[in-house]
Amino acid sequence: MVHRHDVVRLPFESSTPGIARTKLAAFLTLNRIPLPVIDNALIVLSEMIANAVAHGTPDVDGTMEISWSIVDGHLDLSVRDSGHGAESDMTPRPFDEDSLGGRGLSIISRVADNWSVDLSQGTCVRAELALA
Repeated sequence: MVHRHDVVRLPFESSTPGIARTKLAAFLTLNRIPLPVIDNALIVLSEMIANAVAHGTPDVDGTMEISWSIVDGHLDLSVRDSGHGAESDMTPRPFDEDSLGGRGLSIISRVADNWSVDLSQGTCVRAELALA
C-alpha cells in the first residue's frame, strides 16, 4: 500500500534534518515521484527544519511536527514548532556571498512553488512543490 500522507514527530536537534530527509525520500520513492522533485523536496525540508531548530521552540516533549502529503499534483511539506516567530523574521534575505547563514528562507522561496508561514499555533512553515 502506498501512503499519500505522513506525519512524524522528531527531536528538536541538529541531526533531525538528516532523519527527516531519509523518511521523506522513502515516502517519495514509494510514490514514484521523479528524482528532480525528490531532490528539491529534500532541500526545502532540510531548510525548513534547520530554521525551526535555529529559531524555534520545541514542543513540551522536545520534538517538532513534520508532515508531507501528495495532493492534486503537488507535494505539501510542513514543519511546526511551538515558537512564536515574528512575521518580520519570516522574509527571505538576499543572497550574500560572504554570509555564512541566513539563506534558508531564500532557498525555500527559490525552490518551492509556494510557501507560507502560519503563526496562529506556534510557527508552521509550509511549502508546496509541483510533482510534474
